[in-house]
Amino acid sequence: MSKRLPLLQQLLESNPNDSFALFAIAKEYEGMGEPVQALAFYQRLQTTNPAYVGLYYHLGKLLEKTGRPAEALEAYRSGMEVARQAGDQHAFSELNAARLELDDSEDDL
Repeated sequence: MSKRLPLLQQLLESNPNDSFALFAIAKEYEGMGEPVQALAFYQRLQTTNPAYVGLYYHLGKLLEKTGRPAEALEAYRSGMEVARQAGDQHAFSELNAARLELDDSEDDL
């Protein structure tokens, strides 16, 4: 088990909707080779804070790794919209590049 995971879980217990804690826990589980747990925390973050731009690239990549390309594309597209609304051109570009790796059509831009 990760040394950071218990600390992050304590942080989450004190604030159940803490975006940083949810994201960090998802990354910890991902790093530990537990994609189901990671996905659950990414989805929880998406539910509690859909404007968290950094979520979408990592969620999409995890979905790709677990053989769910259609869901990954949806994550990238959703993230592109969130990035556009936030004025985050860097995140938008990264998400679009990831999307194009899976689907080279130019729709939904």
